[in-house]
Amino acid sequence: MILFADPSAPIVSYQTWFGVGSRHEQPGKTGIAHLFEHLLFGATETFAAGQLDRLIEESGGDTNAATWVDWTFYRCSVPATKLELCARIEADRMVRLILDEDALSREREVVIHERMQRVDDDIDGFLDENLCHLAHGAHPYGHPTIGWMDDIRAIALSDLRAFYRRYYAPNNATVVIAGDIDPARALDLVALLYADIPPSRIPGEDPAPASEPPDPPQLTFARPIQAPRMAAGYLGVGQDHPDWPVLEVIAAILCGSPSSRLYRDAVVDRELCSGIMSGIAPFRDPALFRVDANLRRGVNVQSVLDVIDEHAERLARAPVDAAELDKVKSVLETNFWLELSSLDGKAEALGHFETTLGDFQRLWTVAERIGAVTSDDVMRAAGRYLVPANRRAAIAVPEAAS
Repeated sequence: MILFADPSAPIVSYQTWFGVGSRHEQPGKTGIAHLFEHLLFGATETFAAGQLDRLIEESGGDTNAATWVDWTFYRCSVPATKLELCARIEADRMVRLILDEDALSREREVVIHERMQRVDDDIDGFLDENLCHLAHGAHPYGHPTIGWMDDIRAIALSDLRAFYRRYYAPNNATVVIAGDIDPARALDLVALLYADIPPSRIPGEDPAPASEPPDPPQLTFARPIQAPRMAAGYLGVGQDHPDWPVLEVIAAILCGSPSSRLYRDAVVDRELCSGIMSGIAPFRDPALFRVDANLRRGVNVQSVLDVIDEHAERLARAPVDAAELDKVKSVLETNFWLELSSLDGKAEALGHFETTLGDFQRLWTVAERIGAVTSDDVMRAAGRYLVPANRRAAIAVPEAAS
């Protein structure tokens, strides 16, 4: 349990983080973690269907949830006087969720339509899914959080019940409460409401297989689009690795603003792209350093890859000017603190670091780690990670050009 007392605003962000995401799923059983993000807003033995949302909304608050590769979390943001309501709801649905064929059928259809909208009928979602599958190989990060369509359709009620018993338990959860709270009262409340919930027998995790990208290094798809799009990724590192903040700095040097090196060159000067971005995800295991681009009509994808290689090689061979490096690090540090400006942002950051890295106090080292990045670090990391042999790409081209 993590408490962050902040009496500056009379509200509370109550979040429950579970150490389960798509990386905990087995081949052929993908999409279950995400499906629970929907199911937990359904009926429990205590609350009727729709009552959870209604109670929170009537209190003047709102609720939401999210699932990714390493975690699932549920959030209630309410006036501070409604803290007990949030705690009762979260404790109840941790153990008393009603899982039946009607709930499965209803929420399965919602997820199927969500997948069609966000992946099957969306070029960016389609490329993201194919890049991750190509680049991560047998690693669980290689399958989508939303699940493969065949797996979603095949989920059985027995799968849900087993998953719920295994992962939805106090010994796999972190409660984060941020806001105008009395810490002692919050501790007593949580102890009272969760005391009778039994722990689960969570299976020990086998070491995830290393990401060993298979050949070919890139896939090209013909799609009904006007101009090519590309999602490229270089296998990088997990968020706790010393090189993770270095790769964040490199991403900002390349595409952090319209004046950044790669953005200015590819979008403004050479007019190869209408947009280009880069970044690395905050995963527990090695994530991809991504470069995603929307090309202009008639531009060949290889010409954009060549420009990316030019900038990567320049970073590996020539030191970044001190003024440029300081500017980039200042922007990253500012963005980091801005993300913590809201109570929800504080609670989400604390929950993420505790669940993903096992220690919420790692959050307080982020700005320091960014500030410590040197020009030598940038040269070394660019030369190690941003090389063509380490790159995989998913490309969409107009159907007429296939």
